[in-house]
Amino acid sequence: MRRRMTTAAIAVTLAGALALSACSSKTTESESTLSITPLSQIDVQGNEVAAQNQQAPLDPGAALNATCPESTIAFAGAETGADSNLGLNILRGAKLAVDKFNKVNPNCKIVLKDFDTEGDPQKATGVATQIVNDSSIIGLLGPAFSGETKATGGTFNQAGLVSVTASATNPTLTEQGWKTFFRGLANDAVQGPAIAKYLTGKMGKKKVCVVKDDTDYGIGLAKTVTEGLGTAADSACAGDVKKGQTDFSAVVSSVTNANPDAVFYSGYYAEAAAFAKQLNEKNSDILFVSGDGANDQKLIDLAGSSVKGAVLSCPCGPAQGEFASEFQSFNNAAPGVYSVEAYDLTTILMKGIAEGNTTRPKLLDFVRNYNGTGLARNYQWTPTGELTSSLIWAYEVK
Repeated sequence: MRRRMTTAAIAVTLAGALALSACSSKTTESESTLSITPLSQIDVQGNEVAAQNQQAPLDPGAALNATCPESTIAFAGAETGADSNLGLNILRGAKLAVDKFNKVNPNCKIVLKDFDTEGDPQKATGVATQIVNDSSIIGLLGPAFSGETKATGGTFNQAGLVSVTASATNPTLTEQGWKTFFRGLANDAVQGPAIAKYLTGKMGKKKVCVVKDDTDYGIGLAKTVTEGLGTAADSACAGDVKKGQTDFSAVVSSVTNANPDAVFYSGYYAEAAAFAKQLNEKNSDILFVSGDGANDQKLIDLAGSSVKGAVLSCPCGPAQGEFASEFQSFNNAAPGVYSVEAYDLTTILMKGIAEGNTTRPKLLDFVRNYNGTGLARNYQWTPTGELTSSLIWAYEVK
């Protein structure tokens, strides 16, 4: 027999439910209104640089009246795993470019094959073998992360397959002697000093703790940030964490005990979000700062209001205007970090194919000698595969 609740009990239960609902609604509303907003473009000295008027960017939706055999380009990066959003941002940008190109160039069809590396260097080596053994693939967008790029660059180089990355920023990647690797954004030897000097200069921060994960990306960026900070980097509160770590209590205590103006987290958004939440619980006055690996809406989804006011750097350009609208409509998802670079780089590969460069050697030579404007920037490469000029963007979560 069901027991009846008294009027008082019903009132208490209802009040509790309403309170919980209100709290949940407030949290959701607060977090849903946060977004990553461009602050300014900065140079390697941390100085703000006004955006320059550029020539009309290369458009994948331009009818080129091209005739070519069906040609395939590949994407390699994380589509699943803890940091999959970073890879999906790239893949979605590439898919949009290919779709626009194919609609207006019916006699030069481009096929995009995607390969999921999960962001894991070990898995990426097997993926690289699949890609180079597929003779239909004449160009590659990726790999996405620095660790997997380092593990596979030799394979692509040996196969003579051009590899354009929208996201791998470790500076040492262009020091490996590869002739097929081209980076579509600034590396961390630019990003690190730029954001470091922006913090100590424009933002007036005097004391910063640098915390890094154990990935090639995290280690490389932390090194250049620390060097850029100079005496503002407090070695006593520098911290090391591991990819996949969830409990940051020890390093959070070290940071809060040092009472710095800011902490720079060098790593990816999955761990950055957990670290930021635990740091915020201990001391909400410490500014949280991170790089492109954390510069994604997923950081906000996971950390919520803990990252309100956070400053994020990225060599990537912001997705704005018509591109952002097209991207959202086509992918049913908003553009994110690296989406613009992926769109630009895919368009460059397709332009090369449309101009008759339908073999690996020809497409490689086309990219090597390319000079043109995209949505994000001008693309022209040095013999080692770095851009001839590059700047950094500073963003704020607000």
